Amino acid sequence: MIKDNSKIIIRVATETDIGHIKTLIEEGKRKMIASGNLHQWSASHPSIEQLHQDILNGNSYLVIDVANPSSPLATFAAIASPEPTYTVIEEGQWLNDASYYVIHRVASAPNTHGIMRAIINFVFTLTNNIRIDTHADNILMRSALERLGFTYCGIIYLENGDTRVAYQKIKE
Repeated sequence: MIKDNSKIIIRVATETDIGHIKTLIEEGKRKMIASGNLHQWSASHPSIEQLHQDILNGNSYLVIDVANPSSPLATFAAIASPEPTYTVIEEGQWLNDASYYVIHRVASAPNTHGIMRAIINFVFTLTNNIRIDTHADNILMRSALERLGFTYCGIIYLENGDTRVAYQKIKE
């Protein structure tokens, strides 16, 4: 849990962090299943290749509690636009056509709360415009996004044809 007096940092992940990232992703899968989101991440998704590619591209990040730096609190990818699967959106529209960052592959350690707020605040240091998508069954993420002021924009389609609900927030 991020406590009011905790100091966290968010840093770019390196190849030496891959073990932590894999562990956090596995925790994320367990949380999703426990909350009724059975279909967003499969045994092979996100793939180890995708996690390595995020690191190689400088898009993979870790959220670290300075008091316990050897146990990262969370991982995520923040990627500059364009996101190919965001080209077509149905049952709605994006808030604007400006460049943006997309947040993918968010996963946190057990019993952590407040992580999304820290991630959003960090990504807003990179851009004024954030887009994110999630599975319709991911109630935890959808609730967090709505609580953090994101606007539901519509439905996007992944490369495999699966649907995701899409959100956007523009920095005030």
